[in-house]
Amino acid sequence: MTNETSNNEKGNEKVDVADTEVVARVENLKKSFGDLQVLKGISLNLHKGENLVILGRSGSGKSVLIKCMVGLMTPDEGEIGVLGYNVRSLSSEELNEMRQQVGFSFQSSALYDSMTVQENLEFPLKRNLKLFDKKKLRELVKTALQDVGLEETSKRKPAELSGGMKKRIGIARTLILKPKIMLYDEPTAGLDPITSTEINELILNVRQKYNTSSIIITHDISCAQQTADRVIALVDGQSKIEATFDELKNTKDPDLAPFFKY
Repeated sequence: MTNETSNNEKGNEKVDVADTEVVARVENLKKSFGDLQVLKGISLNLHKGENLVILGRSGSGKSVLIKCMVGLMTPDEGEIGVLGYNVRSLSSEELNEMRQQVGFSFQSSALYDSMTVQENLEFPLKRNLKLFDKKKLRELVKTALQDVGLEETSKRKPAELSGGMKKRIGIARTLILKPKIMLYDEPTAGLDPITSTEINELILNVRQKYNTSSIIITHDISCAQQTADRVIALVDGQSKIEATFDELKNTKDPDLAPFFKY
């Protein structure tokens, strides 16, 4: 199956991964928790400007994979390269430097309940960039909220937001540092179909506006269909198939057939 060019339902430009720079790579990654082997030798390349979907059922190792990529977990074996950094050999200072260029959108949105939306978005600017100028902070937060369509929420707290709004605010807080790579962990989990479609469209818009390369972790076949240039299907901690969405849909592999019963 070819993995060189692909498109999505929204008509975005194709990404020819054969001719673009590799911005992240994983080679033979293995990770176990006690006797449970979660990753069994995963390898992948993420190309500049690409939306790469990692599709798999719960427990297949998807989230563990991206947590290893940003140093939140340490693999047992394998190599990880992100934006020219050898992740496994980085000092704490170098790891923080790399992480400032990689946006991580957590499944739970990871917002601080005690803070307003404005304060949540200001937090990474203050912590990572040591930016404390109030006018500049307001401008950056306003722009980030406009980009996710929620400018009016700046004075609200997370408890006042819907699940879909929290997802958008979480993405906005990540975008405010202008990352080169976005990692989305189950971006549509727990959302209704309409809100899920809106989040998928936001992922596409983020790539267009911020020129990001993205890895999208999901078990949602609609998310994969709408956002993916290329899909890697993860089954029992191993890469089962690497293909475009249409190629994946046409496969007769019994491990993937349940995803297409909709």
